[in-house]
Amino acid sequence: MKVLIINGSPKREGNTAIALREVEKTLNEEGVETEMFHVGNKPIHGCMACNRCWSIGECVITDDMVNEIAEKMNEADGLLVGTPVYFSSPSGQLIALLDRLFYSNLHADWAMKVGAGVAVARRGGTTATFDVLNKYFLKTNMPVVPSQYWNIAHGCEPGDVVRDEEGMQTMRQLARNMAFMIKSIRLGREKYGVPVEEERVETHFIR
Repeated sequence: MKVLIINGSPKREGNTAIALREVEKTLNEEGVETEMFHVGNKPIHGCMACNRCWSIGECVITDDMVNEIAEKMNEADGLLVGTPVYFSSPSGQLIALLDRLFYSNLHADWAMKVGAGVAVARRGGTTATFDVLNKYFLKTNMPVVPSQYWNIAHGCEPGDVVRDEEGMQTMRQLARNMAFMIKSIRLGREKYGVPVEEERVETHFIR
């Protein structure tokens, strides 16, 4: 069992990283392997809407981690994404990466791989950011992992987040729920398989 973790903060050792490590530590205790990618300090190009990925099977832009993470996602059981809050939304680097990661893999079989987002802020904007992250999973047939509260934590200066006791507890419960869902889905796959998907129907609002 394995979960990929994406840290979308420019600060490698900031509050987002601390919150994600709290989840990671508990996942490891639950027997789930983890691998973390720090993407927030990289010059990640946004999607160009070239649609080449639909013919070549990967993003045409190859100077960052998008295709590497996509390849690892094919073998992973879940994805955990964390970000600081900038103007009530995730970091720009993370948005660019997730747009390309999910768009270039719309036809990949990520159904029933679990997904979870974590938002960390000084004060406000966490729930709006959390909502943005969840939409990537929900578009891809990935069950979203719950916790005892929304997956948010608070801190300003590096290290402040550990003083948010409820936030840290929420991270640990998130990890336990994530491990449970991964294990349960594995058992369900063995006995029942996965839900059948109909042939995709795509319409536009103009017709």
